[in-house]
Amino acid sequence: MRKLLKKLTYTQIIVLSFLLVILVGTLLLCLPVSSANGTFTPPLNAMFTATSATCVTGLVVYDTFTHWSLFGQIVIISLIQIGGLGFLVFISMFSVFLKKKIGVYERRLLMQAEGNIRLSGAVVLLKRIVRGTFTFEAVGAVILAFRFCPKMGLAEGIFNAIFHAVSAFCNAGFDLMGKYKQFSSLSTFAEDPVVMITIISLVVIGGIGFLVWSDIVTLKTKVKKYSLHTKITLSTTAILLIGSTLLFLLLEYNGVLKDFSFFDKIINAAFLAVSPRTAGFNTVDLSALSSGSEVITDLLMLIGGSPGSTAGGLKTTTFAVLILSTIAAARHDTHPQIFKRRLPDEALSQATAIFTIYVVVSLVAVVIVSTIEKCDITTAAFEVISAIGTVGATKGLTPTLCGASKLIIMGLMFGGRVGGLSLMLSLAEKRENIPLDRPSEKILIG
Repeated sequence: MRKLLKKLTYTQIIVLSFLLVILVGTLLLCLPVSSANGTFTPPLNAMFTATSATCVTGLVVYDTFTHWSLFGQIVIISLIQIGGLGFLVFISMFSVFLKKKIGVYERRLLMQAEGNIRLSGAVVLLKRIVRGTFTFEAVGAVILAFRFCPKMGLAEGIFNAIFHAVSAFCNAGFDLMGKYKQFSSLSTFAEDPVVMITIISLVVIGGIGFLVWSDIVTLKTKVKKYSLHTKITLSTTAILLIGSTLLFLLLEYNGVLKDFSFFDKIINAAFLAVSPRTAGFNTVDLSALSSGSEVITDLLMLIGGSPGSTAGGLKTTTFAVLILSTIAAARHDTHPQIFKRRLPDEALSQATAIFTIYVVVSLVAVVIVSTIEKCDITTAAFEVISAIGTVGATKGLTPTLCGASKLIIMGLMFGGRVGGLSLMLSLAEKRENIPLDRPSEKILIG
C-alpha cells in the first residue's frame, strides 16, 4: 500500500483522500438509519450531501433537520469536521497523539495538506491546527448553547450549539434551523447579536488559514515580523469585509434590511459580507437582494477565504496578487511589490492560472446549468459560483436540480475544495521538464 501511494504525487493523494471520505459518507447517508423516516436515501442525493459536507460547502437537496435523523446529522457534521481539517491532517493527528513517528514523506504530505510553506515545523503546525480548531469550536459552542438551550431545551440546544459551531468554523453553512422553517438558515436569529457575532467570528477565524494562526500565535502583536503571506491575508480580508459591509449597508438599507433596527442593520450587513466568504449561512432572503448586492455577493463567493484554511474559492492571496499585478502593469513596474517585498514571478503565474481555471469552468457550468434547468442566467451563476467557491448560499435552485445538474454542482464543489490548480495537476501526467528555452517574440496586448 505504501509503495502504491509513493507512486502518486502529493496532490493526487490529497484528491483521493477527499474522494474516499465522500464515498464512505455516501454509503452511510444512504442507509435507512440516516433518514428521519427510516427509508433509503437515493444514492445521488446522498452523494450530493456527502460531497457538500466533505467539501464544506452547504448546498443541500434536503433540509438537514427535516430529512436526516440524528445519526444522519452526526454523519454530516463528522464529514464537515474531517473535510474542514483535511483527511490527511485528521489521520496524522491520531499518529501524533499515539506518539508514532512521522517520516519525511508524511511531513511533505502534511505540508501540502496544511498549506504550509516550509517542510520544517509541519508537526508543530499540525498540533496548533488541531488545538486551535477544537478550542475555537468549543468556545463558540458554549456561547451558542446559552442562546439555544432556553429556546430548544438542554440536550437539543447543546447538540445544535456544537453542530453550528463546527459548521461555522469549517465554513460549511449546514444548519438545523429547519425545525422553525425549512431552508431558513439562521433567519430565526437575525436579531440576536450574540448568535450573529459568534457565527461571524467563527467563520472569519476558520477562513484566515492555519499558517496565519501560527504566525499570530508565535509573534502575537509583533506585526512587522509577520510573514508576507500573513500580512497580505489579513489586510485583504479586512479590506474585503469592511468594504463589502459598508456597500451592503448602503445598497440594502431600504431593501432586505429595511425591517431591522439600525444596530441590527449593521450586524446583518456584516453577516452578508462574511457569509459569502464560503460560509453559506443567511439571515435574509438572498433571492430578494438588489442587483448590485448580488454582483458583490458573486464576487465575494468567487474570492472565498484564505489558503490553508477551511474555506474555498480563489483565495484572498490570489485576488491580492492579481490586483497588485494589475497596478504594477499600469505603472510599468517590472514586478509587483507590497510591504517592501517583491512578489515572485511564480506567484503571478499561479494566480493567473487559478483565476483562468475558475472563470472558464464557471462560465461553462453556468451555460450548461441554465440550459438544463431552463432558469435565468443570474440564478444559475449564483448557484454555480456558490458551488465552486464552496460557499453554500442559494437562491433556491439547488433542491430542484435534476440529476445532470447535481453531478455538475458536485464536481464544482469538489474542485473548489481541492483547488482548481491542484485538481488539474492531479489529473496531469507526471513528466520530466526539459530545460529548453525557445526564442521569444513580442505580441500586442490590450
